[in-house]
Amino acid sequence: MAEHNEGFVLTTVDSITNFVRQKMVAPVIDSKPVQFGVNWARKSAIWPMTFGLACCAIEMMATGASRFDIDRFGAGVFRPSPRQSDLIIIAGTVTLKMGPVVRRVYDQMPEPKWAIAMGACASTGGPFDSYSTMQGVDRTIPVDVYIPGCPPRPEALLYGLMRLQDIIMREAPSAYIFESDGTVHRRRTFDADEAAA
Repeated sequence: MAEHNEGFVLTTVDSITNFVRQKMVAPVIDSKPVQFGVNWARKSAIWPMTFGLACCAIEMMATGASRFDIDRFGAGVFRPSPRQSDLIIIAGTVTLKMGPVVRRVYDQMPEPKWAIAMGACASTGGPFDSYSTMQGVDRTIPVDVYIPGCPPRPEALLYGLMRLQDIIMREAPSAYIFESDGTVHRRRTFDADEAAA
């Protein structure tokens, strides 16, 4: 009987918490000044994860060096763990055997999270149209920005990072926080899309 009462209390508390989140907190977070502040903080403190698979990883490392200095964009703290990062840069050829590993690492990242496919191999399989090469990492994880090139220069990665920052500035902060069933779903509509509809 005590377990039933505790479960009832927890269910009631969860319902009240979700109601407060949806009806009181969500409108405040979705207001323009708060949304701008939250998105500015997110785009200015991106922590990418090192996930270099082939020659594109050398260009990714060069982007972090002093000549190109990815720190200027707030993304210079490369993290070795997916639990500490919010951006995964897939740099190089993804094989079919590596696909489930990429998915597992992506799933371990906390929300909000983003993905960049760096290079022709990560984007489309590149010149390797073989039985063992995945023809684009987007068959495993959702990709936000594709960077072409074989290998792309560090300037291309910086440009892709700036385009990702533009995407982050257009997102709704509450898209990741407030779901009634406790799951996280990304709402991929932007203000410009809603105005056009």
